Amino acid sequence: MPHRTRLDAGIVIAYQRGSHTVLTGGVVVLEDDRIVHVGREADGPVDETLDLRDRLLTPGFINTHTHLAGSPLDKSLVEDVGKRQFQYSALPDMLPARAAANDRQMMEACVDYSLVELLRTGTTTVMEIGSIGDYMADAAERTGLRAYVADSYRSGRWFSDDGRSVKYEWDEAQGLRDFERALALVERLRGRAEGRVQGFLSPAQVDTCTEELLRASKQAADELQVPLALHASQSVFEFDEMMRRHALTPLEWLEGIGFLGEWTILGHALMTAGHSWVQFSGDDLSLLAESGTAVAHCPWVFARRGVMMESFADYVARGVTMTLGTDTSTQSMIEALRWAAVLGKLSKRQTDVSTARDVFDAATTGGARLLHRPDLGRIANGCKADLLAWDLGSLFMVPLRDPIRNLVYSAQAEDLLDVMVDGRWLMRDRVVLSADERAVAARLQREGERMWPQMHVGDWAGRSVDEMSPLTYPAFDTSLA
Repeated sequence: MPHRTRLDAGIVIAYQRGSHTVLTGGVVVLEDDRIVHVGREADGPVDETLDLRDRLLTPGFINTHTHLAGSPLDKSLVEDVGKRQFQYSALPDMLPARAAANDRQMMEACVDYSLVELLRTGTTTVMEIGSIGDYMADAAERTGLRAYVADSYRSGRWFSDDGRSVKYEWDEAQGLRDFERALALVERLRGRAEGRVQGFLSPAQVDTCTEELLRASKQAADELQVPLALHASQSVFEFDEMMRRHALTPLEWLEGIGFLGEWTILGHALMTAGHSWVQFSGDDLSLLAESGTAVAHCPWVFARRGVMMESFADYVARGVTMTLGTDTSTQSMIEALRWAAVLGKLSKRQTDVSTARDVFDAATTGGARLLHRPDLGRIANGCKADLLAWDLGSLFMVPLRDPIRNLVYSAQAEDLLDVMVDGRWLMRDRVVLSADERAVAARLQREGERMWPQMHVGDWAGRSVDEMSPLTYPAFDTSLA
């Protein structure tokens, strides 16, 4: 017989008639990994009852764009630095040096740390784009997180050998071999952890993949019915390169080769026609909306470099499937919600757009739509029991009139008390149950200290880490004390 659990919550963000709703004094009944009843009273006998009347119960967040095997080591490295000749993108300047110094041991430490960070900040489903997919799958299964895992591949890479311009180095045969390995990973992950861990395909960037590779990827994703992720319209140099090659915007070119579609998700897609940084006319948003292509919006990674989408509100108004991701540190969906809302308002100079509702939908039902998973991102009968419980009486959540506005504009990570995935508690009272938080943090610190002295090896000019990213303040001079 299934195990029935009754959750008595102070407030439940329940799903009804195509929308999230607010149910005060709600009852949610679970049978093992599924929600079987939502209302004010239970629908029958239960095996146990949990008192969550001091908590806000919401669906878990679907984080659609991460690089868990490296992103934590961006912290204190890529902020406050950037070159105007690269339009402040770190992609061709800083990140190649970090990637060259990042070995397998560092990547595994990053994954283990990241899974704890994701759980502490509300991610219950994650899409990971990396290069150690089998390790990521093992770690997700061990931790209990719901994960979609991809090993990325590409036909070439960008680099700079002079610090002034972006160049491309091509190896198309290697790209096709890596594509085959990525396909094999998808097959290996079929049915993993009773379906909680799955694979998808992710050619790396629109400007580093040939048309042949992208067409083959789209065909395979359609046949396998798995998501297809690609970085596109993420930087000015990429936009300019695609215009140079094809006299088309990146999205126009992707539409022309048949890459867009309902299984496709584009990482970032913010440098679209009409953006003030690229200044080309066109209607890229219609291409996204009409094809059903989703966008993984990661506001923080760009905001910290002075760049923002123009504008989240326009994408929503045009009917584009919007989702949220964290991309790089910090890997907090709480921050992703807040920055998506605030920057959307700033870019439009308008307060009643990019609302709490818009960004909460993106973090829940938007991701579920892209994954073709109507059983995720909502609290309703038949849905998976992927739940978050927030402290209703905390310093940051009171006074509480509108729970979603409080969550988006005021909540902190400490307000998230409990996390459940597939009907299993993965965090209780702020404690992640499957990992030692302090231990994974200490390990990441050691790996960072091992990586920083090696970064000069992969840098175009052989610069030290302190030359690439000067410290905020100089060290204390004891001779002057």
